[in-house]
Amino acid sequence: MGICTLYFHRELTEFLPASTTDGIIRYELNRRASIKDIVESLGPPHTEIGKITVHNRPVDFGFIPRPGQVLHLHPLVPPVNPCLPSLLRPYFLTEMRFIVDVNVGNLAKLLRILGLDAAFHFSWRDEQIAEKADREGRIALSKDHGLLKRTRIVWGRLIRANTPDEQLREVLAFFDIKPPFAIFTRCLACNQPLQPVAKKDIEHRLKPKTKLYYQRFHICPQCHRIYWRGSHYQRMQAWLQKILPQITCSTPE
Repeated sequence: MGICTLYFHRELTEFLPASTTDGIIRYELNRRASIKDIVESLGPPHTEIGKITVHNRPVDFGFIPRPGQVLHLHPLVPPVNPCLPSLLRPYFLTEMRFIVDVNVGNLAKLLRILGLDAAFHFSWRDEQIAEKADREGRIALSKDHGLLKRTRIVWGRLIRANTPDEQLREVLAFFDIKPPFAIFTRCLACNQPLQPVAKKDIEHRLKPKTKLYYQRFHICPQCHRIYWRGSHYQRMQAWLQKILPQITCSTPE
């Protein structure tokens, strides 16, 4: 039994007990545990950690601290690229895909509007989200500390912003996702890429004015919702320009 010293840097101190004011914790090593387990027992999810060093030597999450050692824990510093491997996350993503927890559920729709892959269902439990994130290589977005501490979640972001618009800007900035965006190319209900569909094939489903004034349509191959450039399209474009003034978009023809 002995003590190691943990230095939590920058925003990682927000996760520590209120009694810790300087980001320094002298941790009693009364059991054999990895630094990942120790850190998460103190508050921060492993998804928020960007670098761990022991006496200036980088170590991974499996490192077992020993008495007398001094460990520095640093947060991820944006812009973050999950498609690049690192010591803490040798399992890197091949593309930027998300999975959204119910406590920031509206964020999924906004990501889909931009054409980004954002899996979401209000009924998914934490274990289902973690399993899907692992199996499909997705970044978990949530305000739930417990969800992001699950071992199967490699990449994640604890969302700080409160409104969906602010949350969208937070995610785009943190992961350095920049225009041009393929807006309105995904189904807003189920996240599937939309497919062009001939008007004659869905004409029986259209309202009279839609049938009269619009010629180009897209359909979701999963839920079969139909999309076209109606007044709702113009409103959504205006909204995008408002929250993302520098946005550059490509849209389906």
